[in-house]
Amino acid sequence: MNAEIIAVGTEILLGQISNTNAAYLSEQLAALGINVYWQTVVGDNRQRLSQAVQTAEGRSDLVITIGGLGPTDDDLTKEVVADYLKVDLVPNEMAAEKIAAYQKRTGKMLTTNNAKQALMLKGARPLANLNGYAVGDFYANPDGADFVLLPGPPREFKKMVDSALIPILQEQSVNPQLLSSKVMRFFGIGESQLVADLADLIAQQTNPTIAPYAKPAEVTLRITASGSSIREANQLIDEIVSQILARDGDYFYGYGDDNSLAAVVVKDLVDQHLTITAAESLTAGEFQSTLGDVPGVSAVFPGGFVTYANSAKERLLSIPPEIVDQYGVVSETVAIWMAKMAKEKMGTDVAVSFTGVAGPDELEGHSAGTVWIGMAYQNREPQAFLYQFNNGRQQIRDRSVLTGLDLIRREIKKA
Repeated sequence: MNAEIIAVGTEILLGQISNTNAAYLSEQLAALGINVYWQTVVGDNRQRLSQAVQTAEGRSDLVITIGGLGPTDDDLTKEVVADYLKVDLVPNEMAAEKIAAYQKRTGKMLTTNNAKQALMLKGARPLANLNGYAVGDFYANPDGADFVLLPGPPREFKKMVDSALIPILQEQSVNPQLLSSKVMRFFGIGESQLVADLADLIAQQTNPTIAPYAKPAEVTLRITASGSSIREANQLIDEIVSQILARDGDYFYGYGDDNSLAAVVVKDLVDQHLTITAAESLTAGEFQSTLGDVPGVSAVFPGGFVTYANSAKERLLSIPPEIVDQYGVVSETVAIWMAKMAKEKMGTDVAVSFTGVAGPDELEGHSAGTVWIGMAYQNREPQAFLYQFNNGRQQIRDRSVLTGLDLIRREIKKA
């Protein structure tokens, strides 16, 4: 089956928002064995949207629109698709009742525009909106391509895709075999290098398939297999995963779409009954904030230090001023002192430190992107690692935080 995605919204064309919905949907469709050959973005214009729908229907088996299902005058998707298919729009009673209840609860008057969100293509299967009010549609077209209409707000869109659309597409699949997939996550290796390392596996792939995706500062692989049972599909996945790990397992840190280095590190710390603190200069608290995003982190993270100024390093971490004067703040020695003193003062098992140059200007003769990350781990001798990162100020900080997390992950693995 071939699909086309039409993202509707002038704000996408103007660059005011990114088209992340289409990227997410493409991944989900690929996991189902549905090919996405075209993606189109069209503004809130009736004529151009109608042309895009006609073009898509002429070359695809499945046309999926994203956006334009809201209550305002520029939300045109349902009307345009209904006109093109020559079907009526009819109210979805459950959606209408949900909207009416919300308006009553908030003391607002129910208007024609509000009721518009409850309309759907006559004969379509409704796609429930668990996080909003615009109903989605799955229209099985007897005369051409099937149509799917999805809302634009990501919170509504993603939930509708996961809970409503994917089960229908699985039912509609002409392939009687069952599909399973696994996402592998890698840090410290670029997409081009990972693909080169796995070139033969990717070239000969049939079942399972290997799909690489570059994420910010990391790479993921989605391994998808089909079989007469989920167990059979998972066995095929496990076989290829073993081959991948044999080649690049050093960079692999975990599985799952919603996983992260921070979540893996926190879990490892909890499992090993280890506590952690941090002393941050370059990253100004971003490392600790990233840890704080992980539920349950309080079991391993009592707190830490943000010592942006040299005076704060002296006052909060008791680093002798002559150490900074002699070696410079961007140095191996200062990074080690920061980690060592943070660990001592907080009484934790692990401490990590960050010092360097976020830019754009040089500091102490060091170029932007020069980063020292210190590590004090249990009774091991404290050490520091030098990195040279590129891109802008925030990207340097982000990469430093992720690298620090990866260093901790690797230290825990040594135990």
